[in-house]
Amino acid sequence: MAIPSRQLFIDGEWKEPINKNRIPVINPSTEEIIGDIPAATAEDVELAVAAARRALKRNKGADWAAASGAHRAKYLRAIAKRVTERKDEFAKLEAMDCGKPLDEAAWDIDDVAGCFEYYADQAEALDAKQKAPIALPMETFKSHVLRQPIGVVGLISPWNYPLLMATWKVAPALAAGCAAILKPSEMASVTCLELADVCREVGLPPGVLNILSGYGPEAGGPLASHPDVDKVAFTGSTATGSKIMSSAAQLVKPVSLELGGKSPIIIFEDVDLDQAAEWAAFGCFWTNGQICSATSRLLVHENIAAEFLDRLVKWCKNIKIADPFEDGCRLGPVVSKGQYEKVLKFISTAKSEGATILCGGSRPEHLKKGYFIEPTIISDVSTSMQIWKDEVFGPVLCVKTFSSDEEAIELANDTQYGLGAAVLSKNLERCEKVTKALEVGIVWVNCSQPCFCQAPWGGTKRSGFGRELGEWGIENYLNIKQVTEYISDEPWGWYKNPSKL
Repeated sequence: MAIPSRQLFIDGEWKEPINKNRIPVINPSTEEIIGDIPAATAEDVELAVAAARRALKRNKGADWAAASGAHRAKYLRAIAKRVTERKDEFAKLEAMDCGKPLDEAAWDIDDVAGCFEYYADQAEALDAKQKAPIALPMETFKSHVLRQPIGVVGLISPWNYPLLMATWKVAPALAAGCAAILKPSEMASVTCLELADVCREVGLPPGVLNILSGYGPEAGGPLASHPDVDKVAFTGSTATGSKIMSSAAQLVKPVSLELGGKSPIIIFEDVDLDQAAEWAAFGCFWTNGQICSATSRLLVHENIAAEFLDRLVKWCKNIKIADPFEDGCRLGPVVSKGQYEKVLKFISTAKSEGATILCGGSRPEHLKKGYFIEPTIISDVSTSMQIWKDEVFGPVLCVKTFSSDEEAIELANDTQYGLGAAVLSKNLERCEKVTKALEVGIVWVNCSQPCFCQAPWGGTKRSGFGRELGEWGIENYLNIKQVTEYISDEPWGWYKNPSKL
């Protein structure tokens, strides 16, 4: 199956990039080129930003920005319906493009449709919140709040959940009444370009959503620094997030950043070993280990460590590693040759620093092609090791033991990141205590990685700031305007009236 041949999506139309360059698309399961995508540059960004500006102002805003939330909700629901109708096609393209198992890709597409539906509801709810009164201490005044779109927004999304992570930004931005330019990762843009086709099919007004595939420095950088882009939302590496923040700072432009992670999963001694082992495996190896929130640091109580790790290794050896289209596949390849080499280097460095590879650590013997890496568990890890400190973004789990609640909390917080964490114990009072002490934006209790579009998502420390999803997601794209009115017939009386002197 070849991927559809698409151009850039600007002002409601397909447009060839000005430089006519394209980027090859490589199937990470086969290492074969299966097509190509357009490579936007700063000149294409200029066209897209201008189109978004026109979309906001068209008909004095009545077509989109100043329209009711209910009006915008109709388009969001139409997009959700069309994505659902094309689910099988989208899931296959996703699996080919980024290597995730087909079953998982299909689940992601369901979530894409659900996210557009959810933000259709949020757009409608926005209407009821307009002009919400504010209680004041003086009867001579009344006040209310207007929630208005922030304007033109630049949305830069990653490759591990290509369409879903883009939707986390696109859906709330459109619900708020913004006009958007989406720049997906050059390593996985295929389904995002197909989203453009859906927008054409449902008649989304031109310029409301523009989609530019391309490399970060050539397209993402000019988008983030553009003076007519009012806000940037980025998901990706901490290093790139720092550059975007620096660029935006020159114009005092707001940003929201969802960046890297090195999340802990804490296993206490009172757990069911098999349940805990499955959650530990799922928390790190889901999405082929390529999750910013992956609970990739396993902290296990010393009293159960040996037995638990033995059980966990058996679970991991039972994970089916295969082509994403093979029935029952639960671990596919990492996204690219570069990522494959990076992950293997992390593993070899851990060995050279004195860690022990309990299982995995190399290519599966039965797969001669593709960027496949076995689920890998590394023990005898010290807190000074690279594998403990740095984000791998692959199917690699490192392990340490602890003897007390306090030690577990200290080890869990021993990181520059603060995205997610998991705590597993039958003692819910202990879980609550640990939850409050963890320096993160998301905590999972007796599970790892569940994500619902109704709940906020985001981190602390070098994992970024701002929240996506839930009602917090739409607030990312709104300006809050205070409106206060003097309602008394009496003069204000601060100065003497010259006519009465």
